[in-house]
Amino acid sequence: MIGKINQYEDVRQLKLRSAAVASECGNSFSDVLNSRIGEEKIHFSKHAAERVNQRGIEVTPSFLDDLQSAVEKARLKGAKDVVIISERGAFIVNVPNNTVVTTMSGNEMKDNIFTNIDSAVLL
Repeated sequence: MIGKINQYEDVRQLKLRSAAVASECGNSFSDVLNSRIGEEKIHFSKHAAERVNQRGIEVTPSFLDDLQSAVEKARLKGAKDVVIISERGAFIVNVPNNTVVTTMSGNEMKDNIFTNIDSAVLL
């Protein structure tokens, strides 16, 4: 963390860089920032990706869009860690990081307990 902070020599340079980006794009810095925040897509942790492969869960682009939509709804309600339950299985998502942290298939959901979540979304 300190290394990243040391990369910026002067706050004035940051302001100049942000002003330059804004003038190039014709947008204010806040517009650019908000558009970049909105671009962040859901991604899978290494563990979750391995579980998807091991369990044979099909993840299509349309299903990813559904997951992203569910995460956005949970975010609007203030959720931090959510379980998204669908026909394909359950997906535990860390909302602030937009990261699927683990998955389980429909068969594995039986007799299972979900812990460390604060919300649930049904697809």
